[in-house]
Amino acid sequence: MSVRRTTLASRVGLPVAVIALLVFTLFPVYWMVSTAFDPKALTRGSDLLPSGVTFEHFDFVFDRGNFGQYLLNSAIVGIATIAAAAALSLFAAIAVARFKFKFRTSVLIMVLIVQMVPLEALVIPLFIQMRDFEMLNSLLGLSVVYIALSLPFAIWTLRGFVAAVPKEVEEAAYIDGASWFRMFRSVLLPLVGPGLVATSIFAFITAWNEFVFAYTFMKGSDKYTAAVGIFQFFGENTTSWGPVMASSTLVTLPVMIFFVIVHRRLGSGLAAGAVKG
Repeated sequence: MSVRRTTLASRVGLPVAVIALLVFTLFPVYWMVSTAFDPKALTRGSDLLPSGVTFEHFDFVFDRGNFGQYLLNSAIVGIATIAAAAALSLFAAIAVARFKFKFRTSVLIMVLIVQMVPLEALVIPLFIQMRDFEMLNSLLGLSVVYIALSLPFAIWTLRGFVAAVPKEVEEAAYIDGASWFRMFRSVLLPLVGPGLVATSIFAFITAWNEFVFAYTFMKGSDKYTAAVGIFQFFGENTTSWGPVMASSTLVTLPVMIFFVIVHRRLGSGLAAGAVKG
């Protein structure tokens, strides 16, 4: 009898737990999207359902909020961050995982320490550096900052993927007459592909959602990123919740689309890479 009760409880409890988790995680997204389309967003209160459907908040953020330019700026910075961080971190990970050199352990420890430093502590020194290099109010300068912020995590993560690839696989490619570039492109790169995807997602989210550095380093509103663009809808005494939720929805969509595009590579694993190699 107790076994049947345990089985029944497990069958009922698991779906209930999954549903509760989905409600807990998806409700903020529902509230954001529904409020973005609610014509009475400012006075909605605690109503679960919107009073109607309107696109006026989206029209407002594009026409009067210049949000199209902010999204373009974020896209430029995000793409530059992904490309540079992925390439630099991959070669750095290969160096620390495959080659023995002096102070290799110290380099790894320093990478880890940099990752632990709070971002707020880096604002002033990075601001001074960007000012000295005359890269303030520049999308290039902001991209350099985001690349630097993404590299410690990316190097540490990719090092594990590179170290997990057996050296015998690379040696077999050399025996078959492959050059280093051919081995890298056909053997090593497919095997560390899931790691590159994971670090690319992290780099993109870092560049796309970051607020403090973008707000501090950019002087002209035409160089603002989307995360900073949302801030303009918060007033001193009141907040335009319709435009805030509409712009937040627009900021969330590219991250979701990017993850949907690349998430299958996360599940491909080392086996798929070995088949390609």
